[in-house]
Amino acid sequence: MALTFPFAAIVGQDDMTLAIQVVAVDPSIGGVLVLGDRGTGKSTAVRALADLLPPIQVVKGCPYRCDPAKPAGACPVCQARDPQTKVVTERQSVAVVDLPLGATEDRVVGALDLEKALSQGIKQFSPGLLAQAHRGFLYIDEVNLLDDHLVDLLIDVAASGENLVEREGLSVRHPARFVLVGSGNPEEGELRPQLLDRFGLSVQVRTPQDLKLRVDIIKRRDAFEKDPTAFKALWHKENQKLQKRILKARERLAEVSVSDDMLMLCARLCQQLGTDGLRAELTLLRATRAFAALQGHSAVKPEHLQSMAPLALRHRLRRNPLDDTDSGARVQRSVQEVLAA
Repeated sequence: MALTFPFAAIVGQDDMTLAIQVVAVDPSIGGVLVLGDRGTGKSTAVRALADLLPPIQVVKGCPYRCDPAKPAGACPVCQARDPQTKVVTERQSVAVVDLPLGATEDRVVGALDLEKALSQGIKQFSPGLLAQAHRGFLYIDEVNLLDDHLVDLLIDVAASGENLVEREGLSVRHPARFVLVGSGNPEEGELRPQLLDRFGLSVQVRTPQDLKLRVDIIKRRDAFEKDPTAFKALWHKENQKLQKRILKARERLAEVSVSDDMLMLCARLCQQLGTDGLRAELTLLRATRAFAALQGHSAVKPEHLQSMAPLALRHRLRRNPLDDTDSGARVQRSVQEVLAA
């Protein structure tokens, strides 16, 4: 297995690394969309996400990595087990699954296991990428180029948290709750609004213009490519610190309070920006709370709203043909107006 670039060694894309950490604290935010120039470390940062995620407890031998503490949401395999038998558990790393652009629908949702069907005459379901990503992260590079039929499928599964497969005489329903992470270059095509709305946070990345920063990035990447193992070992302690910070933030999350005044600010901001529905407010609530937990604070404050609002709202704005201002700048401008009112 190829080693990934250490997350702690990434420099120059603060919004992107912050968004990934916030979603790692609270996956219910709904994932991250990273759009921007080619060669700016988008896929590197997402694939390094595994460094930040503490191992999870799973049912041993379960192909869907079911949570032993939540039998109500168990897969068909776990439901078929004898309830009198003691459940054996083990710790596994959180999955970060790549969904290639050329993947077939069978590869994504799962299909009949042809080998067993032909050799043994057994009709058995072979889980796909959605099953592998359960309780983890599903990463799509060049998400804006994904085929429409796969986009429709992902929207359905992301909304329901279940994958239903009915084909070749099989009828299988299994849990598929994952965090969707996408990256792409907007110059190569736009995302459909329905899929765009499924991402909790959106980040715009640009090529760094600071020369010292560019040199630092090149040196680190070059050192990693020369000896990935040694470079990974060099950054191991820093990665461990990040992982512990995220674990503490997760434990603190339930204790972080959000006042009615802060909720009113969120609602006023979304109303002023003209966002559709209430998903924007919910995402903003979760993101500010997770960011406060990450900062070690016990309550959400206006500065948390200022930091998270552009990430949570920039991709939810309606286009204004009379205003060519960057969407992130429009959000910041509205935040300042709402806070000043």
